[in-house]
Amino acid sequence: MATTNKPLVLVLGGTGHTGRSIVDALLKSGNFSIAVLVRPTSVTKPAAEELKASGVEIRVGSLTDEFAKLKKVLQGVQILISTVDGRVVRDQREIFRAAKEVGVQRVIPCDWATPGARGVRFLTDIKLDIHDYIKELGLGYTIIDVGWWSQLFLPLPLRSTVAQHLKEMSWTVYGSGEAKNLLTNVHHIGTWVARIIADPRTLNKYVIIWEDERTQKDAFEIGARVSGDGDALIAKRIQVSEEDLKKQIAEGAAEYAKDPTNFGAALKFMGGQYMTSMHFLQENTLENAKRLGYLDARELYPDIPAQSLEEFAEEFYSLPEPGITRVRE
Repeated sequence: MATTNKPLVLVLGGTGHTGRSIVDALLKSGNFSIAVLVRPTSVTKPAAEELKASGVEIRVGSLTDEFAKLKKVLQGVQILISTVDGRVVRDQREIFRAAKEVGVQRVIPCDWATPGARGVRFLTDIKLDIHDYIKELGLGYTIIDVGWWSQLFLPLPLRSTVAQHLKEMSWTVYGSGEAKNLLTNVHHIGTWVARIIADPRTLNKYVIIWEDERTQKDAFEIGARVSGDGDALIAKRIQVSEEDLKKQIAEGAAEYAKDPTNFGAALKFMGGQYMTSMHFLQENTLENAKRLGYLDARELYPDIPAQSLEEFAEEFYSLPEPGITRVRE
């Protein structure tokens, strides 16, 4: 619960993968009071009950609430962290306007992905528009990206029971498979965030969290070896060229334009753009992040251990179902 001697952090999307990682790490640090914004329809769900039992304050509301109610849920908040679903990233504007009015000291908008320039990805451009809006408001901010989740970079083992299309997504190799990509275990994101939001050096800055930088060729080699599937897993590789991806994006964009609620179309369109950014434009690299002005979290906090992809693979392939993170609830 909120106390007078610890900064109060309000987390939006606190029951999702990234949000829960952050909430757990903030609790573990002992340096913050924590509240999570929960929709009225979700207050009695197990995830919300678990948060409450762990000492998190539950505030009931939604991004789409009227302005006066948004100001009310922000009362006493010093730091606002957004980890909302990508489909509602646009809807963050009003809560940031409310944050400015009630005196929130620092906001962390919903980014949590790979770095990149404007004009490449539809979703990234929306996020960049939100950055501009925050700056126009004069809010203190920190922009945090994390590269690609390690959970989504390794090929699923043959024993995985998730849907076939999810397995095939994990077995897809783009181009030569030799583009480097920044990777972070989603469960470790919060450990870095707990340090970043308490650090004056990161105010009004961009920060990149990353644990390893590897290629898809590396991922398949590690996966084949650590999973025990060997050449049988290598044989599952699905090669996708840049031209294949351009065709996929065009088809997805046309379908998405007809029905923006079509998740499959959004995945073809926006997911394809992400794969282009990562594997053909090579935007998800430390070199590119620094070129774009990001601070390196590993340089800021050298005492935090960074998990290599090999170390992560030992955990990943020992799970009963390694593909669980790919399954949307």
